[in-house]
This record gives sequence, structure tokens and C-alpha cells, in this order.
Amino acid sequence: MAKFIFITGGVVSSLGKGIASASIGALMESHGYRISMIKLDPYINVDPGTMSPFQHGEVYVTTDGAETDLDLGHYERFTNTKILRMNNATSGQIYYSVIQKEREGKYLGKTIQVVPHITDEIKQRITALTKKIDIVICEIGGTVGDIESLPFLEAIRQLYFEHNSDTVFVHLTLVPFIKAAGELKTKPTQHSVASLREIGIQPQILLCRTEKPLSPELKEKIALFCNVRRQAVIEAIDTPYIYEIPLIFHRQNLDKIILELIHLPSHPHPALGKWNNIVNILHNAQEKVCIGVVGKYIKLQDSYKSIYEALVHGGIANHCKVEFSRIDSEQIEKEGVENSLRNVDGVILPGGFGIRGVEGMISAIRYCRENKIPFFGICLGLQCAVIEFARNVCGLCNATSTEFSSDTTEPVICLLDEQKNITKMGGTMRLGAYPCIVEPGSIAYRAYKRKKISERHRHRWEFNMKYFNLMKQHGMKFVGLSPDRKLVEIIEIENHPFFVATQFHPEFQSKPFACHPLFAGFIKAAIHHRAKKQI
Repeated sequence: MAKFIFITGGVVSSLGKGIASASIGALMESHGYRISMIKLDPYINVDPGTMSPFQHGEVYVTTDGAETDLDLGHYERFTNTKILRMNNATSGQIYYSVIQKEREGKYLGKTIQVVPHITDEIKQRITALTKKIDIVICEIGGTVGDIESLPFLEAIRQLYFEHNSDTVFVHLTLVPFIKAAGELKTKPTQHSVASLREIGIQPQILLCRTEKPLSPELKEKIALFCNVRRQAVIEAIDTPYIYEIPLIFHRQNLDKIILELIHLPSHPHPALGKWNNIVNILHNAQEKVCIGVVGKYIKLQDSYKSIYEALVHGGIANHCKVEFSRIDSEQIEKEGVENSLRNVDGVILPGGFGIRGVEGMISAIRYCRENKIPFFGICLGLQCAVIEFARNVCGLCNATSTEFSSDTTEPVICLLDEQKNITKMGGTMRLGAYPCIVEPGSIAYRAYKRKKISERHRHRWEFNMKYFNLMKQHGMKFVGLSPDRKLVEIIEIENHPFFVATQFHPEFQSKPFACHPLFAGFIKAAIHHRAKKQI
């Protein structure tokens, strides 16, 4: 029987439950255990695919085409577990499934209630992950005390009742520092644990998020008032590098405490060498580059979470520290491109939807193309690169996307026929992993070192193949195509040190100890560009 680790959060949102869960997953793997992970989100949306990035942050896409919470990205980056559609469930999905079963008569005339029908559906989603797995790590989204999370908390309470010795509750909470008093305060943590206990859940481990170290006396106080062992009060102190968190937890014996509580043996020398190596590079790298991230959702850090992490991975792969210049593309439209990009060593343009800020993106691409600045476009970044090239190199002044102008005379980016009659928004784009054939001799081929690749997509508009020959004649290189050669996946341009754009999202497959090759190549090009500027 698989063991269960349930992770809840209290006091405030955005404490880092996803990273804490992923770090625990990494520690369990370091002891040789096979893990699976699941995020349970209390919101009513079926998935985050229709949410604004300002509301929810980035949408993480799995290989099987699910639009999921960004925390699943942390799970894949920190662990070796394969994340699929079944590793994320929302209240919307749970209720939708129960209602469908009721309409089909599968409850045999019973009155459908939150308990047991909704909670049974939640439990089924969790236990479905137990095949060939030693430990299931389950993160409950939201904050204890929220109305919408109650069915999920009740479901894991029931699982504890059914699998007592195979289950552990870990609660992430806040110990705030009150500057005026000069003290850390434990009362929010006490109230949060009290709320959990009212529901019937007693956490055995507390992860205390704090900006100041917890004194032994403070830990004793938390342990006493929250009814946990003193050694199970774990300090989750702020750190500049999230990849240090597994080591911070390990130094406090969190992994051994968890394994003891679920009655599994711990390895005397867990395999944490790769984490030590990563942290050593992050702290001691001498090289430094500044990457301009030009986008329309810059105001919220989590909107491009996987992009930022993949750039950090590129730095790790090149033993280099990566700094970011976050540039709102609308700012470029107002202030001019030279002011915005003057001090960067490379520019990345991530995905997005809608016309807002697009002209600023196109200006940034032209500046990079003409000034030989390393450029990496992703999804919308490819589409804007195509538009810029069509306008300024091919002479198609009206070139644009039908997303931005439905009656354009030069639709270099357009909808595929199968997308034109779709009326529903959720889950209807080209989603998940698709194959791509890479042209030998290209920058992309030198990065991948293989001809056939598979990458994840999340988009609706595509390159219009009617313009293929014209743009090729003017120097655009179509170095990645779908196997049937009907879809453009990767473009480059001639006589440029690094100008690469992809229709897919390579950031979703990057890990700190296995950087995506395109990000490694991009950061390497930025290092060379910086060196040339300094000569």
C-alpha cells in the first residue's frame, strides 16, 4: 500500500506550498522511493486555461495536453515523477464528474451530497495514483479556513482515518516578523493549526515560513501550542534560490521525520549530490548576464514562472548567474526600444494572447535582429518574429495575425481550418506534446543533437504556409517542422549569432539538473554577446 503525505497551507496564500511539496518529493526520491504528486485546487474553474495570467499566474501544460496549475511545474522540475492530467484536480472537475454520474443514474437514486459523494470522488483521484508508487504527495490548494477547500480537507481527513499509519499531515504556515515590535509572532500559526484541528486534522509537521531564524524557545512555544513534536517544527526560511530548499529541509531532518511517521526506512546517505552541485554553482558562479524578458504580463512574477526558472537553469548549465530585466512590452511602445533594451545581453519573448503590447514586442524583435542581440521567441514570440520579418524584410507592410486583425490582407499568422469553427474556449487549443523534425546544421539541431524531438504546445494560431517560400527566399530559416511538414515549429534567421523562435514551449521540459538545450544555448550566446560588448 502506498503512503500518503498531505500538505496544507495556512494564514495567507503564496507561502510556497508548491515548492515545499516539490522539495519533499525530491527528498523522498533521494531516499530511493518512487513518488507521485497531485495538486487539488478548490476553484470552480475546470482548469486554469481560461484564467488571466494576472489572476492565476502561468498555465502549466503537461505532455498529455492538460492545462494545469503552475505548481505542477515545480513538481516536474524538482523530481523525476511524470506529471499528467491526472496529477491535477479542481473543484470544477470534481463536481462536473459527480454531476455527470448522477445524470447517468450511477448513484441508483441516492441524494447526492458533499459527503460522501464529492469527498469519495476526491479520494478516488488521490488513490488512483498509488499503482507502482511508494509515496503519494498531495498538495491542497488555497488556505485553511476557506469555504471552498473544506471538501478537500474532509476527504484527506477520511483518508487518514482509513490509512492511519500510512499518512502524514504537513502544514505550511507563516511566522511573521513584526518590525515595530522587533519580534517574530506565532499567533497566526496557532490560529491556523486550531482551524485545522476543528476540521479533524492534526498536523504532525509544521513548516514555518519566516524571514528570520526561529529561536529554540520559539520552536518550543509553537510545538506546545500546536501539539507537535519540537523537532517537527521546521524552519522554512526565505532564501534567494528555491533549489536550496530541499537541502535546508534535509539539514533539519524533515525527510527522516516524514519517513519515520509513515513507517518507511530512511537511507543513511540520501542522494543529494546533484542538489549540492546546483546550489554551489548558484552561489559561486563568476560569470553574469542580464536577460530582458519582454512580455505583456510582466507585473505578476508567476505569469512567466517556467520561463524564469528555465533561464536560471541555462545559467546553471553555463556556470553563470542570470539576472532579469522585466520589460513590459507596452513600455517599449511608450519609451522606445533603445531605452528599454540598452543594458541587456539577450532578449526572450514569451507566450501570450491578444493584441495589447504586440507592437512593442515587434519593435524589440527588430532591434535584436538588426543589432545581433541574442533573441529567443516562444509561442507568441515566434508569431511576432514572423510578423516583424514579413514587414521589415519581405516588404509586407500590412503583415499581422488574424488574432489581431481578422480582415488583414497579409495574414502571415492564421487559424488552422479545424480551429475556425470552435466556439468554446477551454481546452480547445493545440495542447500537449507534438513531434517536430529538426534540420541538421541549424542552431536548434546543434542544441538538441538529434533530428526528432517532442515538445509541448499551448496555442491556437499558426504560421501561414502560404508565405513559406517568400520568407525563405528573404533569409528566414524554417528549421523545425511537423513530420507532415504542414506546421512550422522552429524558425531562425541567417547571419545572426542566436535568433531562434519556437511555436512550442520548451520551458516546460527544463530542470535545474537537466537544462533544456535551447535555454542552455541561449544563455551561452548571451555570455558571448556580453563579452564582445566589454572588449
